[in-house]
Amino acid sequence: MVRKLPPTIAAAIQTQTANTAQWAAVLPIETEQDDMRLQWIARLLANPLLDSRMIMEPLARHQLGEAARHGQVVVLSMDQTDLGDRFAILMVSVRVGDRALALCWTVEAGAANLGFEAQREVLDCVAGWLPAGAPVLLAGDRFYPLVALFQWLDAQGWGYRLRLKGNHVVDVGRADITCTADLAKGISLGFAPGARLFQDGVETNIGIWHEAGHEEAWIIAMDCQPTAATIRDDGLRWSIEPMFSDFKTRGFGLEDTQLRYPDRVDHLVLILSLAMHWCTDTGRRDALESPTPLEQKATGQTDPDHWIFRKLARSCLSWFQRGLRKLLRLAELGRPLPCFAPSG
Repeated sequence: MVRKLPPTIAAAIQTQTANTAQWAAVLPIETEQDDMRLQWIARLLANPLLDSRMIMEPLARHQLGEAARHGQVVVLSMDQTDLGDRFAILMVSVRVGDRALALCWTVEAGAANLGFEAQREVLDCVAGWLPAGAPVLLAGDRFYPLVALFQWLDAQGWGYRLRLKGNHVVDVGRADITCTADLAKGISLGFAPGARLFQDGVETNIGIWHEAGHEEAWIIAMDCQPTAATIRDDGLRWSIEPMFSDFKTRGFGLEDTQLRYPDRVDHLVLILSLAMHWCTDTGRRDALESPTPLEQKATGQTDPDHWIFRKLARSCLSWFQRGLRKLLRLAELGRPLPCFAPSG
C-alpha cells in the first residue's frame, strides 16, 4: 500500500492539482484500461490502512530535529482552513525557511471551528515527535485561545503567541476595561502584563499593536513579557498562509476536490503534504549544491543592507517553488529524480 504513494505523489507534482482524474491521466503504472487508473487512486484514498500520522512521523521528526538544531526555538503554527462548507482541516505545521510544512492534521465534515479536543489530538502527536528538551513557540490565530489550550501549553512548558478576538473577557485591574476590545481601543502600541483572561481568570501577558493602515489591532496573548518585538513574533505564524495557498488556491486546488468523506480528504492531504516535503527538500538541496551566481556572490557577505542581499531577496524562490521547478525540469528532460529522503 505504501509503495503506491511515490507514483501518486509524482502525479500530483506533475499536474499541480488535487484532481484525481488528472492524476490518473499521468499515473506511471501499467493498466489494461485507462479507467482502471482512476479506480487505482480511489482504492488508495479509501484504504483504511493508510495511516497519515504513521507515514508523516519520520519526516516530521526530521524537520523538527533540524528546526531544533543548535538550540533554536522550534516555531510551530496551528491554524484551521475550510474546504467550502464541506470540511474543516485543523493543522499544525513547522516553520522551515520562509514557509511552513505540514506535520499533523485532522479533518472533520462541516465548516465549524474545531474545538480543543481536536487541537489536543494534533498537539499531543507533534509533542511526541519533538526532540527531548527542544524549546517551542506555538503561534495561533484568533479562534484558538481557550482555557484548556492555555493550560495545555503551560503543562508542556511551550512558549506561545496567540492572537485574541476583541470579545474576550479580560481583567487588567481597571473598571473601564472589561473585554479585549476595550483594552486595544485607541492604542497603537500597548502592554498588559499579568492580565486575566476569560471568566476563569487565566493569567497571561497581552501585547497590543495597531499598525497604521490596518483596521484592527493585533491583540496577542504571550507567555513572556510583552514588548514590541515579542508582539511581532506573532507574524511567524504567517508562514502557514503560503502553505495553505499552495494546498488550495494558487497551488494544488484542494478546495475543488469532489471527495465526500473526511478519511479520503485526510489521505489526499497526506499525498499533497508529502509532495510539499519532497519539493522543499529538493529546493533546499539545490540551494546548497547548485547556488545561483547571485547566491555565490552573497557568500561571506554579512551586511544585511548590502545591495546584493536586497537583489537576492527580490530574486530568490522559496525552497518549495525552487524544488518544484527542479523536479518538473528533470522530469521533462527524462533525468532521474532526487531520492525522496530527508536531507541532513
